[in-house]
Amino acid sequence: MNLSKSRLLDVGNCDPDHGMVRRMLTQNFAVEIDRVMFVNEAIEMMRQNRYDLVLVNRLIFADNSEGIELLHQSKADSGLSETPIMMISNYKEAQDRSIASGGVPGFGKNSIFDSSTIQLLERYLLPIKQISGNSPIPRSE
Repeated sequence: MNLSKSRLLDVGNCDPDHGMVRRMLTQNFAVEIDRVMFVNEAIEMMRQNRYDLVLVNRLIFADNSEGIELLHQSKADSGLSETPIMMISNYKEAQDRSIASGGVPGFGKNSIFDSSTIQLLERYLLPIKQISGNSPIPRSE
């Protein structure tokens, strides 16, 4: 992880969900966010850049394909296999499949602003409070 900013790739989220994820991330982390819609685009971006974390939606919004395919392809590629990939899904079965396929524990959209989600992401991303000494910005209700 870079000492000034983390780098994250968001894969397969629709515009409203991407906006919600982006807001949570930028309120709590010093992070640069790249976004792609398809698994093949994510693989290409991962080959071109080093990411501290990749977030992948359970179902890719644009074509309804399985986001877990990103895990299968990246774990089979020695140049990408060490990049942590986290599934975004409210379904325990999807989280279990992701972890069994080499993903790191993820979170659901229903818990996106929960403190447990922020703590989970702190394992991979640089919290704003570490660089500024301030607390994260609270979410607006």
